[in-house]
Amino acid sequence: MIGPTEFVIIGIMAIFLFGAKRIPELARNLGRAKGEFQAGISDVTSPSRAELDMDRGGVSDKVANENE
Repeated sequence: MIGPTEFVIIGIMAIFLFGAKRIPELARNLGRAKGEFQAGISDVTSPSRAELDMDRGGVSDKVANENE
């Protein structure tokens, strides 16, 4: 595992490489990318509305509730 000393060294190197003004921008972009990735994963793993309708024989949820 990475200890506190290694985090400090990595932080100092990042400041030298990117500059202190760009680090918050890079962190923000990394957070956005992570959020988009997680949203994409949840889209793939959860069934779509069309898939759920096909499980009911192509009948939408609204029509299925009206028929009951």
